[in-house]
Amino acid sequence: MTVSTEGIQIKTRIVWLRNASELLSSMRFAISLLSVICIASVIGTVLKQAEPFNNYVNQFGPYWADVFDTLSLYTVYSAWWFLLILAFLVLSTSLCISRNAPKILVDIRQYKEGMRSQSLKAFGHKGESMLSESVSTASQRIQRQLSRAGWKIKTQDRVTPNGQGVMVAAKKGAANKLGYLAAHSSIVLICVGALFDGDMVVRAQMWYGDKTAFDGGGMIADVPAQHRLSPNNPTYRGNLLVTEGTQASTAILSQSDGVVLQDLPFSVELKKFIVEYYSTGMPKLFASDIVIHDKATGEQTAHRVEVNHPVSFKGVEIYQSSFDDGGSTIRAKALPLGTVVAPFKVEGVIGTTTNLSKGNENLSLEYTGLRVINVENMVAVNPRANLGGTDVRAVDLGSRLKNHLGSGATGTRNEDLRNVGPSFGYKLRDGAGQAREFNNYMFPVDMDDQRVFLWGVRDTPAEPFRYLRVPVDDNDSAAGFIALRTALANEGMRNKAVERYMKEAEVGRSAQDRDALRVSAQRMLALFSGTDPFLQAAPSPGVGLNGVPLRVGGLTAMSYFLEQAVPDNDRERTSDAMVSLLNALLFELVQVSRDQASLPELARDAASQTFLSQSVLALSDSFFYPAPMVFAMDDFDHVQASVFQVAKAPGKTVVYLGCLFLIIGVFAMLYVRERRIWVWLSPNPDGTTHAQMALSSNRKTMDGDKDFDQLKQRLIQVAP
Repeated sequence: MTVSTEGIQIKTRIVWLRNASELLSSMRFAISLLSVICIASVIGTVLKQAEPFNNYVNQFGPYWADVFDTLSLYTVYSAWWFLLILAFLVLSTSLCISRNAPKILVDIRQYKEGMRSQSLKAFGHKGESMLSESVSTASQRIQRQLSRAGWKIKTQDRVTPNGQGVMVAAKKGAANKLGYLAAHSSIVLICVGALFDGDMVVRAQMWYGDKTAFDGGGMIADVPAQHRLSPNNPTYRGNLLVTEGTQASTAILSQSDGVVLQDLPFSVELKKFIVEYYSTGMPKLFASDIVIHDKATGEQTAHRVEVNHPVSFKGVEIYQSSFDDGGSTIRAKALPLGTVVAPFKVEGVIGTTTNLSKGNENLSLEYTGLRVINVENMVAVNPRANLGGTDVRAVDLGSRLKNHLGSGATGTRNEDLRNVGPSFGYKLRDGAGQAREFNNYMFPVDMDDQRVFLWGVRDTPAEPFRYLRVPVDDNDSAAGFIALRTALANEGMRNKAVERYMKEAEVGRSAQDRDALRVSAQRMLALFSGTDPFLQAAPSPGVGLNGVPLRVGGLTAMSYFLEQAVPDNDRERTSDAMVSLLNALLFELVQVSRDQASLPELARDAASQTFLSQSVLALSDSFFYPAPMVFAMDDFDHVQASVFQVAKAPGKTVVYLGCLFLIIGVFAMLYVRERRIWVWLSPNPDGTTHAQMALSSNRKTMDGDKDFDQLKQRLIQVAP
């Protein structure tokens, strides 16, 4: 029996109906649908699903982001066309099975003992011999031998001119055809289970139950009933966020146009969230100690939920999905970068916003994240790593670990993994709604034999953070640098630094040389501070918050001055003199800033020289910092939250059954060979028997040839 790939042909005069029914029930159509589903699944695997739309705009651009959104490629597995293809695949495969199953079952039961003796000569495996025994004796012997070898046998007596002959028909491996039914039935079962456990039931309730997606904000308890599903919902899969010490009983089901809330028949109380880390900083264990409160009975049961170890309650599986911040409180201090804004303190909770009204800036501070552990690889950190953009000394610590991924055979891995302490993430949003994202480490980090604070910024989430490296002072704080940056922006303090410098530099100089040196010193600090009128023609290095162009200053301003005002043959000599003068002036500016803060003068030693050298680079880079202030975290109260996935999936039993059928079917079709043997025994006039033998197999193998030769030798005594 050959499995048909054609469809069902109904008897009707309506051509389109006849063609449609044949197409829908054909195996070719089912295979085509399966191929489309495989391609869609590849797209859904490669393309991150259910991400914020802005992420796709940053990745693909506005045009293609809209095109992919129209095709629902961001939610492939819940897209209407994907579910429709699944439904057609179920229908088509079911029709294929219904069309072929009766023929397969009939073929399995048949022995085909009515095979004509002349037809045996047309088989590829055939044999013929003369047996000295009678027909009945040969028939009994052959049946015993086949039976012992596991063959199922049926005989047919036939009348010949020389007497009564016997056709012995035997078969083995009928499970091969059952494998076809099992494999194709598995497709139906898996698709049915996937449809039932997918969004189809939820969408049906939304279509016919007057339920709509919710796209607003506010408290979950205030969301109206039309956005909520009943606790008796037969199938759903959503996320449940529970903060330590609180309870939650409403899961969130994401939809393409918002969310739908799923009320649970129980509430989950998070007693403690536990996370353990490897030495590399990767999480080793996520676990949540929870108490489940049954709303119907009031019963309370304690459980621990771990990754890959869910808890089941009343048919609902509770999985440990991830963890989040549960509303940690951040206390930070705003440090001005060359502005007249005085330092001030702020306090807020992760996920909230603080409006700032300091100075002329219309800004809002959004607290976005807190990480209490940051393990970074500190080997071979290049302080001049160019990560693109204008900050050529930016350092991206997060990208360092990427060099340590992949095969262990890639060579020696130099690692110096350290926990550099907590970091605080926030956004500054201006009056136009434009925001920059910042990430600042709480404690200084040892890098290249220096202790520096790392203050990061990036324009879009698709970019890596660019870090401003701020050296610590003799009190291991950033106060010394902030005071120096403030002094650089103050003309009066710059003039004081020039006068301090002139007290030593004017010794042994003429009045004319002293006046020229004072003018050069003032011009040098004006260039470095970005206030020299000569820099008005210089192109801005970028745009800050509120659309304010960034001012040219630091080493960039000095470079611009050299290119525009100094002849080519004098640039090298002039640049050396400018750098030497700048270092001396900045040292005096440090002393002025410390005197302003009632601190003792900075000693002239190696530590001071290191601080000053790094300060020159940090001051220069600060002109590229797009915000007028930096928020440095002073303290925090850490509150954790656990994210659970709650799933009621009765269709998973059907899927598991389908997987079992698939395994059985594949093994049956690949490893079980269907074979049939016919032995025709006809009597000769002298009492001997003429034997003809043939074998058919659904798959030709070298072992099949060898087995047939052995069968010929045993059954009809033909030498191999």
